Amino acid sequence: MSDRPESVNVWDYKPWWCQPWSILLTGLGLIAASWFVFHRLWLTTLVAIPLTVWMGYFVLLFPRLVAQSGQLSQEISEDRQP
Repeated sequence: MSDRPESVNVWDYKPWWCQPWSILLTGLGLIAASWFVFHRLWLTTLVAIPLTVWMGYFVLLFPRLVAQSGQLSQEISEDRQP
C-alpha cells in the first residue's frame, strides 16, 4: 500500500507550497511588489501577464488536465489491487 492519499483531487498530492492558495498568494504578492518597488504601470503589467498565465495554468488548467487524463484514478485502482 502506498503512503499517498486515495483521492482523485490533484491538490491532495501536492505539498503545501503548491496549493492553490499559495500559488495565488505568491503571484499576487509578486505583482503587488513590482508596483510598490517600481511604481510603473507598464512594468507591473509586464510582470503581471506571465504571472497571471502561470497562476491560471496551475490553479485552473492543470487540475482539469489531470482529472481528464484519469491518471489519479488509475493509480488509486492499482494501489487497491492485491
